Amino acid sequence: MARKHQLREQRTGTVINLSSKKQESRLGKALSIVEERLRAEFNVTLRHEKEWKLADVISKLRTHFPDVEFFCCFDTSAMRPDGGILSILDEDGTSYPVLIVEVKNQGTNDLRREEGMPPQARGNAIERLGKNVIGFRTAMLNECIIPFVCFGDGCDFAESSSIRDRVVTIAMFGPLNKIQVVNEGEHSRFNRGSFFFREKPWTVEEMSEIMSEIARRSIHYYYAKYGEERFQLKLDRPR
Repeated sequence: MARKHQLREQRTGTVINLSSKKQESRLGKALSIVEERLRAEFNVTLRHEKEWKLADVISKLRTHFPDVEFFCCFDTSAMRPDGGILSILDEDGTSYPVLIVEVKNQGTNDLRREEGMPPQARGNAIERLGKNVIGFRTAMLNECIIPFVCFGDGCDFAESSSIRDRVVTIAMFGPLNKIQVVNEGEHSRFNRGSFFFREKPWTVEEMSEIMSEIARRSIHYYYAKYGEERFQLKLDRPR
């Protein structure tokens, strides 16, 4: 069916576009808080990137899984999560993701009700989210964590909405609104990630608390696997 921007004419200048900008602004503020907390709590170097090129993902996968064939069509293709990828660096400058963030707003029928208009078909922002989730899960296959979180809000994610089960499906049938970083099940098969969805927008405080905890668990995982000293910030190393 029609996408959200088709349901509400053009995004530019609409309430939807304004809502998206507000959502991105909240996320930016929350990310700044998270980075400040991590710098204060852990003696590590942080790197924030807006994209993860598929060629880089494949290069890493080939190193860890030499018997498996990997492919992408264009070296310039990339995954670009809304909140980017926050990583810690080791002494060699290798990055280890501790936070990957998406934000989604979906639903126009609340606006249509206010305007006295009948409901229309729901959008498919969740289906588009699924592509990136597959990519991030695959990129993290050499680890036993998935530091991914998606914050979703809008009337399509109300408690009474069946759209929530689309999110549950992407979450490998895991519970919503629960932090899940470490993979679960035999051989760590379930690398679910964290999916926080509801009708009401998520506040800066709520997002920063959730993201901080995800990053903390991820850092402690890398400390346990590779050794804390490997990531300690040297005095002559730029932050």
